[in-house]
Amino acid sequence: MPIENAEPWHTDRWFTSPWNHSAEVTERLRLPERIEIHDVTLRDGEQQAGVEFSADDKIRIAEALAEAGVHRIEAGLPAVSKDDEEAVRAIAARGLPSTIYAFSRCMIDDVKRAVDCGVQGVVMEIPSSRHLIELGYRWSVERAVALSVEATSYAHEAGVTVSFFPIDATRASVQEYLDLVGTVAREGHIDALGLVDTFGVLTPHAVEGFVQRSREAIGVPLETHFHMDYGLGVANSLIAVGAGASVIQTTVGGIGERAGNTPLEETVLALLTLYGRDIGIQTEKLTSLARLVMELAGVSQPSNRPVTGTRLFDVESGIIATWVRNVRDTDPTESFPYLPGLVGQQDARLVLGKGSGVDSVAEWLEQVGASAGDDERLEILARVKAASLHKRGLLDREEFERIVGDVVPEAPARSV
Repeated sequence: MPIENAEPWHTDRWFTSPWNHSAEVTERLRLPERIEIHDVTLRDGEQQAGVEFSADDKIRIAEALAEAGVHRIEAGLPAVSKDDEEAVRAIAARGLPSTIYAFSRCMIDDVKRAVDCGVQGVVMEIPSSRHLIELGYRWSVERAVALSVEATSYAHEAGVTVSFFPIDATRASVQEYLDLVGTVAREGHIDALGLVDTFGVLTPHAVEGFVQRSREAIGVPLETHFHMDYGLGVANSLIAVGAGASVIQTTVGGIGERAGNTPLEETVLALLTLYGRDIGIQTEKLTSLARLVMELAGVSQPSNRPVTGTRLFDVESGIIATWVRNVRDTDPTESFPYLPGLVGQQDARLVLGKGSGVDSVAEWLEQVGASAGDDERLEILARVKAASLHKRGLLDREEFERIVGDVVPEAPARSV
C-alpha cells in the first residue's frame, strides 16, 4: 500500500536512510544532470578466467542490456579474434537503442578494425604508469605517448567518439598521469577520459581528488572504471559521480578480471534508492539479466549476493520472520531496504531452518493447512531446528509435514 507522506528515503518500494538526504550531505554533492551506464560485460567481463562468450552469447547479452535500458554497451575488442570482430559488427548493426562502443589499444590497426565494425565510439587504452609501460610492455614512455596521440587523432578523424582509457592510472605518479592525459588531449584527441583504477587500489577518500585533478587537467566528461579487488568499486563509483563524473563503467554481476568490475546491479540500485536518481535503467529486469549472463558465463555467484541472489529474500531468522508477518500487509519495506519486485525477484518467503522461530512454524502450518496448539508449535519448532542441523540445510514441505504429523496426530495427511 502507498506510504503516506513518503520521503525520498521511504517510499512504497524502498526504505533507506534519512542521513543520505541531510543538507550537510546533499549540499556537497555535484551529481551530473545525466548519469549513464557504460557496460563492459562483453569485454572486461569476459576477461574473467574461464569465461568464454560466443558471438551468439554476446548478441543475446547485448539485447538484454539494451532492453534493460543500459545507455552504452562496450561490445568487445575486435582485434582479439575474428569471432570477437564479428560479434562487435553484429551488435553495432542490430539497431539497439544503446550506444555501441568497441575497445581498442592505441594502435591505428586496432582503431581501423573498430571503426570498420560500425561502432559509434571507441574506448582507447594505453598504459599510464611508467613502471607498467617499461616493465609490463617494455616500451618507453615516449612511445606510449606517441601511439596515443596518433591513434586518438585517427579515431577522431574517422568520426567516432574517443574515450581515452589510461590503464593503471591510480598507480602512476600523479604528475606522470596528468602529463600523459594532458599531452594526449593537446596533441591528439580526447572526448571523454576514463578514471581507470585497474587494480582496485584507490581508497574512497582519494576518489574526489582523483576526479578533481583529472577534470582540471583537460576539462572533458569523466567516466569511472573501478575494479573490485578490495570490494570498493561501487562505493568509489558513487563518490566519483557525486564529484561530477557522468559515466559509470560496470559489468553484470561484477564479473571480470581477478575480483571483477563494479557491478551494474548494486550501482544502479544505489543511485535510485540511496541518492534518489532514476537514470532510466529498468531495475525490474536486473535479476533476469544477471541470471542470463551467469548462465552463459558458466559462473556461480553467492545465493545472498546483493540484488540478484537466489536466496536474498529468503528469511530463516525467527525474529525477522516475525517482522515479515507483522508488516507484510502494511509496509513490507520495514523488513527489507527495497522490495523484491523492484529488482525482479519473487516475494519474500519464510524458510525453515535452525534459526527459525514460532512465527516461521505458524506460517508453514498455514501453508500446509494444519493447526497446532502452543505447546505443539514449540515441539514442532524444536524438531525443525534439530532436523535442519542434522541435514545442514533448510527443510522442505515434505519434511515439515512429517514433523507435524508426528507431533499432531490429527494433522492432515502429508503431501504425496
